[in-house]
Amino acid sequence: METKTFEVPNIGCDGCVRTIKNELGALAGVQQVEGSKDTRQVTVTFDAPATWDEIVAKLREIDYAPAEA
Repeated sequence: METKTFEVPNIGCDGCVRTIKNELGALAGVQQVEGSKDTRQVTVTFDAPATWDEIVAKLREIDYAPAEA
């Protein structure tokens, strides 16, 4: 299992966090998604078959790309 915390500059409200949680939570292998509109940080815990590249691709698809990706 792997956990990553990263910044998402496009987060502006609780609705943004909810969208990220729903979209990433639907990916097979994603165990937990936590986010904060105040810090604009998201923490994702995942296992196979989910991969970091797949998570970043989904975030880009929904216009919430991680700052360092």
